[in-house]
Amino acid sequence: MRNLFLLGLLFFMFNTSVIRAQEMNPTKLGELIESVTDTFEINGNSFRFVYKDVFLFTIYDESANRMRIISPIVQRAEIEEEQLLNALVANFHSALDVKYALSDEIIWSVFTHPLKELSNHQVLDAIDQVYLANVTFGTTYSSTNLVFPGNAKKKDEPGPKKLIKRD
Repeated sequence: MRNLFLLGLLFFMFNTSVIRAQEMNPTKLGELIESVTDTFEINGNSFRFVYKDVFLFTIYDESANRMRIISPIVQRAEIEEEQLLNALVANFHSALDVKYALSDEIIWSVFTHPLKELSNHQVLDAIDQVYLANVTFGTTYSSTNLVFPGNAKKKDEPGPKKLIKRD
């Protein structure tokens, strides 16, 4: 009987000490985003919203357990090569959970994560980081105040490398 009691006690202690991930789903995600945004609109499997005067999207795929929070920054044609290279350097040093990306000739700030494993805090932090990466593009290229050591910006060095031009 004593062994059964100890086994039950160990089982209880183990289960209460394990922190379980929140089961995020599209409904919870939408409600959380809507609670901190200026405008909010649902369109299929995406949310469009304005956060501190910046336009953002959240796109999710529940069956693939993935989601993205993204924000368009600038047309590729409107920036110099140095800005694009600085964004790549920032992806390593100062754009922490968010990355700069190029899609359809637009530079974006992008946060990606498994949907179910997201916590409320992670969603709110991701919105803030996507916003900050957007508004600091061209200056500090950062998504938080934390910067890993190293080059903050790409230094001009002579070299034959050129961007590949698509037709």
